Amino acid sequence: MLIAGFPAGAWGTNCYVVAPAAGEECVIIDPGHQATQGVEDTLAKHRLKPVAVILTHGHIDHVASVVPVCGAHDVPAWIHPEDRYMMSDPEKALGRSIGQPLMGELTIGEPADVRELSDGAALALAGLRFTVAHAPGHTRGSVTFRLPDSSDVPSVFFSGDLLFAGSVGRTDLPGGSTAELYESLARVCLPLDDSTVVLSGHGPQTTIGRERAANPYLGEAARGPGAGSPAPRRGM
Repeated sequence: MLIAGFPAGAWGTNCYVVAPAAGEECVIIDPGHQATQGVEDTLAKHRLKPVAVILTHGHIDHVASVVPVCGAHDVPAWIHPEDRYMMSDPEKALGRSIGQPLMGELTIGEPADVRELSDGAALALAGLRFTVAHAPGHTRGSVTFRLPDSSDVPSVFFSGDLLFAGSVGRTDLPGGSTAELYESLARVCLPLDDSTVVLSGHGPQTTIGRERAANPYLGEAARGPGAGSPAPRRGM
């Protein structure tokens, strides 16, 4: 399996391009602010053909390049219905203006083909099978994507802004909920095998085992309701 990732734009949001191998079809995950050129460079380098864009949530740092990327390759974008409005109204999603100069660089709106994700769905795309888990807390429509393990490759977990190396997503923006974030951590992350590779929306790669041992927020989630402390301000 080929996974190419790069941080993009003002928020350093990780965009991923996933394919069975070089020269094949691929899926693009979270093409955010100023990600278009990085996507095109990655596609050219590995001779890949996109078939879909899939989004972990609707914050502008994860979706800002959806319209040009989908338009250039005539592919659909998949997003949870609770976050779909954010593509057309990013300032409402943040509860504030993100600034006129920055807004001038963004293509606001939906691509021509938008499809909605649901909890437990299995997306068969580009010869891969992504399992979707609804994981509210950072936003109401946050989701994660997981690729199952194989004989030579561990499971890969695209956690969006739910789980980071040593941290978790912020919950102080509209639609955020600390209680829901801890519930999502417990329900979605804790059952995963320690060998599961975590590729998050911001920051470096980690594993579930490493986070289970050292991430204080995942530890709080394991202790159950009422144990959690406020989530840090991480991600947009």
